[in-house]
Amino acid sequence: MSKQLDFFYFIGSTYTYLAVMRAEELARQAGVSLNWRPFSVRTLMREQENIPFSSKPLKLKYMWRDVERRAERHGLDWRDVPKYPIDAEERANRVATLAAMEGWCPQFTRAAYRTWFLEGQDPGEQAALAALLAELGKDPQSVIAAADETTVREQYLAETDTARQLGLFGSPTFVCGSELFWGDDRLEDALAWCLAH
Repeated sequence: MSKQLDFFYFIGSTYTYLAVMRAEELARQAGVSLNWRPFSVRTLMREQENIPFSSKPLKLKYMWRDVERRAERHGLDWRDVPKYPIDAEERANRVATLAAMEGWCPQFTRAAYRTWFLEGQDPGEQAALAALLAELGKDPQSVIAAADETTVREQYLAETDTARQLGLFGSPTFVCGSELFWGDDRLEDALAWCLAH
């Protein structure tokens, strides 16, 4: 039986860019199956009264420089500080939920982060979302409509509830059994733990 690592993430989380662009290949090399699970970290942060970076200028400035340094360390593309926050309606995250249900979540999520970080567009906005879906060979109108349907909305809420029950508070978080590994910088630790236990 292959080892499995759950990858809980939110499109709109800055550090998640680093994980999204690295996780699948590192998991493949380790022989671990990666289960992509979009959830609403924004909802949990509100419930936990966890104040976002956007309201803390000094922390925000540090965060962007830290993400830039880590992107360089991992050989990931970096253009400039992208707009933040994004996806106010969590539309891109619902499309990611649909993509997870249909088996194309990794491709969509990486494309969403390229749209945000490298093209400077909000992947939750209709035009940008439609363009990236078309690039993936999907019909934008039908995908966006499906992501607004009750089935997908309920699945997104269910994943958020699972994250809540597990005790998650940030994105990205990697989960192996009952063990939580929060942050892109814990990806390798999560994979190692998953292999050893």
